[in-house]
Amino acid sequence: MAQSLTDLIQKSRLTVVEVDKGAGRLRVRDDSEMCTDLTCQGALVVTEEESRADLGLINPGDIIKVESNAGRPEKIVVVRRAWEEYASPET
Repeated sequence: MAQSLTDLIQKSRLTVVEVDKGAGRLRVRDDSEMCTDLTCQGALVVTEEESRADLGLINPGDIIKVESNAGRPEKIVVVRRAWEEYASPET
């Protein structure tokens, strides 16, 4: 059975659990609640405000999308900030 567009979008998004800026790592959780550590040293981080290679732009609770090349994260897009999730009228 083919996945719906909503299911596909949900699967491509990750929730940030922990940011270790010094080590260049993110711990993320997928839609199945499994956590994974990603080595992201040098990856471009894109937010609404700016884009630069700085994991300090990411916070625990943020929803992100990761674009990889050869299994290595190259671009991390912050889709939704943690504080936006809690301020949403849906919750």
